[in-house]
Amino acid sequence: MKNRNIFKKLSTFQLIILGFFGTILLGALLLMLPISSRAGEWTDFGSSLFTATSAVCVTGLIVHDTATHWSYFGQAIILLLIQIGGLGVITVAAFFAAISGRKISLMYRSVLQDSISAPQIGGVIRMTGFIFKAAFVLEFVGALMLMPTFCSKFGAEGIWMSFFHSISAFCNAGFDIMGGKSGEFTSLTAFSGDPAVVLPICFLIISGGIGFLTWEDIMKKKFKIREYRMQSKVILATSAIIIIIPMFIMFVMDFGDYPLKERLCLSFFQSVTPRTAGFNTADLTAMTSTGKLLIMVLMLIGGSPGSTAGGMKTTTVTVLMAETFSVFRRKKSAKLFGRRLEDGVGKSAAAILVMYLFLAVTAALIISGIENVAVDTCLFETASAIGTAGLSLGLTSTLGNVSRLILIGLMFFGRVGGLTVMYAAISSNGMEVSKYPVEKIAVG
Repeated sequence: MKNRNIFKKLSTFQLIILGFFGTILLGALLLMLPISSRAGEWTDFGSSLFTATSAVCVTGLIVHDTATHWSYFGQAIILLLIQIGGLGVITVAAFFAAISGRKISLMYRSVLQDSISAPQIGGVIRMTGFIFKAAFVLEFVGALMLMPTFCSKFGAEGIWMSFFHSISAFCNAGFDIMGGKSGEFTSLTAFSGDPAVVLPICFLIISGGIGFLTWEDIMKKKFKIREYRMQSKVILATSAIIIIIPMFIMFVMDFGDYPLKERLCLSFFQSVTPRTAGFNTADLTAMTSTGKLLIMVLMLIGGSPGSTAGGMKTTTVTVLMAETFSVFRRKKSAKLFGRRLEDGVGKSAAAILVMYLFLAVTAALIISGIENVAVDTCLFETASAIGTAGLSLGLTSTLGNVSRLILIGLMFFGRVGGLTVMYAAISSNGMEVSKYPVEKIAVG
């Protein structure tokens, strides 16, 4: 009874954070076991905690190569953590409660609503079922698409590799098990010009990153795009823009020395994967400064609400742009696709932007001071961590314990969500019943 009373006193945002934290801790303890490593030895808690956090927060930053350090049991634990983290800890718990026939309380439905970014509390249990069906179907299809290439190259082990990379891609995690085949920390560079791998992985990344509410619109309304929710229209339009434009820039500036087919594959993949996926088919350290900066921006933007991806979210960026244009045009409110944005959404978007930039830059400065590494290199890693992207310039595996703890905090913040963390940490005293006097201040 006491435990129930304690949980009742917690806010929905605090329950979400506790769910993620508990899953990470359990995953870290399992990864420490000798059975989880190929050498059959204990893995230190710090490395296990970092790996578990990266898996649950679907980031992909690693301190040990996944294929060469972890056994099949360890890889299975990592994959399970990725699946739980991608679908959401609260969502997974609700799904198993529903199929076991347990009654789900109104409080838990409210927690679930916030967890999956549902517009209303009604229908959240049905939505949970749809999330699982959609995820497993897309992951299975993705694995089937990868099998011909992986099985022909790696034999029977290609089946395991196909499912591992399909789930990792759909959950936007970026973990790979190519280290034992093409060298440690090489990700998918061995397939840089192979459309049979590049296209399925990109399909899975985009599918997981657009969000399940968008998929619901697509499944129900098919090609009747005008009937989609405004949010779905924003997500699809923004996703297309931030894939096509970066792809063109990278095609022109970074991969000019490659044959046309490989150049197209490299440009397309590197424009998709920063959206919190973490795979790479190119040597990121060899890219131009423009290319690296572009990837950092994409990592911070991330995926979409209610998806397997992290980051600030595509809708946040679009809302900020809409609010900016409304100011330029001297309009009282911002509009998107013939709809007026609700009051306060612009403030939330601005707060998220400020939080992400402040934390990424501050963390980069601290790590730079501790590790004596160039700030721009550190900023790439911190942007990758808080955007849950997992792309790296090779710095993460060399960092000390303090710097790793900083990245762990950033990964957790980026996956759970900036506003969720803030709402959980700062208690509200209810509605504002009084207002302070107004006084003008000049800006700009």
